[in-house]
Amino acid sequence: MERRSLGAAALAVGAVGLGCMPMSWAYAASQQRGDHALRAVQAALDAGVQLIDTADMYGPFTNELLVGRALKGRRAEAFVSTKCGLLVVDQHIVANGRPGYVRRACDASLRRLQTDVIDLYQLHRADPEVPVEETWGAMAELVAAGKVRALGLCAMGARASRRPGARMHDGTIRQLERMQQVFPVSAVQAELSVWSPQALESLLPWCAARGVGFLAAMPLGNGYLTGTLTPGQGFEPDDLRARHPRFTAEMMAANQPVVVGLRRVAERHGATPAQVALAWALRQGPQVVPVPGTKQERWAVENAGAAGLELTARDLAEIDRLPPARESWD
Repeated sequence: MERRSLGAAALAVGAVGLGCMPMSWAYAASQQRGDHALRAVQAALDAGVQLIDTADMYGPFTNELLVGRALKGRRAEAFVSTKCGLLVVDQHIVANGRPGYVRRACDASLRRLQTDVIDLYQLHRADPEVPVEETWGAMAELVAAGKVRALGLCAMGARASRRPGARMHDGTIRQLERMQQVFPVSAVQAELSVWSPQALESLLPWCAARGVGFLAAMPLGNGYLTGTLTPGQGFEPDDLRARHPRFTAEMMAANQPVVVGLRRVAERHGATPAQVALAWALRQGPQVVPVPGTKQERWAVENAGAAGLELTARDLAEIDRLPPARESWD
């Protein structure tokens, strides 16, 4: 079997990607309208965005359908990333890493995305009932079959599994080492932002040392780092932030100094706090591609503009001095 890795070079480094999850999953349902989402994807492409990130679970399935429609006639302009390995069953999320399921999931994603190849196929979560080598081996077969160009791991959820005394991503790195023995890992997706920099400790250095691309998930802190959210504003019941410990009124107020600091830097550049947060993520390494989620054309264009924002040494030092974000369990 051919062992190839796209690595960082194929991930449109130096640019901002587009996370499509909010268009049909996890955020306010009242604002999820297909026509707006279609325009957001196409506006992002017009603004130079290449990496489009989705997953079969989002919706479920509707997000991939939306991306497929948005890319019709423009597939060559996009680097398409999607994920498998999670199912929504009776309102619960369960992992499925069985090889047969992986093969069926890929074929279904190809149909929904209206494409004959997926640029980056990510394992959304490892199935605790299936050795990760078996799942990864099945995914590698998809590369050999020409259905997928490269493989990645979505390393979200590391916080929940952190053991006392261990670094946050130690378990993920052990898993990645096992996967590398089967087939090259081309990219890792994990949370990285001004208020969640833990990936800088060990996971990003691991990727950098091996030429593995890094997709910075939630680089805008689920919208908080944009400076557009008001403490105590409330969220719709189906919005993940309604239950997130950093989005209680108390914690949103406590973390305002982070937003104030980003806004101060932004004002010097005629930019927005969101653009500064994304530019900061881009400066964390040449293999980093921030993937902010949005469902609005306006924000997609603004986010793409962050690639042209050059932060100075003074800016970066000022951001590094910002107080660490607080959790409700602090």
